[in-house]
Amino acid sequence: MTRLTPFRIFTTAAGLGAILAASVTIADAARLSPVSDKITKTECSACHMVYPPGLLPKASWKKILNTLSDHFGEDASLDAKTTAHIRNYLMSHANTRLKTKASNPTLRITDFYWFNRQHGSRARAYAKSHKSIGTISNCAGCHRSAERGVFGDD
Repeated sequence: MTRLTPFRIFTTAAGLGAILAASVTIADAARLSPVSDKITKTECSACHMVYPPGLLPKASWKKILNTLSDHFGEDASLDAKTTAHIRNYLMSHANTRLKTKASNPTLRITDFYWFNRQHGSRARAYAKSHKSIGTISNCAGCHRSAERGVFGDD
């Protein structure tokens, strides 16, 4: 049994503090506001899980909505009024702390550093090897409460 000396207690507390501080910096991904807009929820969930808008910055959402005719290999085109409505919703709820290049924004959540820090190669392999999950971008495959904006370990 390890004896907790004052030094060990201090370093354990400092380590715990560092863990908590790191958690705060990635808290955006731990619990996000779910999609509350009915039109956004209906249109996006017709093909995939509705990703909370806080998972991406404005520049990313803007480019995604500007390229719906080639939405990750699929034609997800919508009429102008619906697209404008969804754009307004996503812009007002986008993550303002995530940084991406405005000229060439990151479009995939899986390409962000914070995502890869949380989901290493083991999580990717696990997702790929389980047909019920299929891909690491299928958040709901592992995080049962993902559509409600909760991404804690399930």
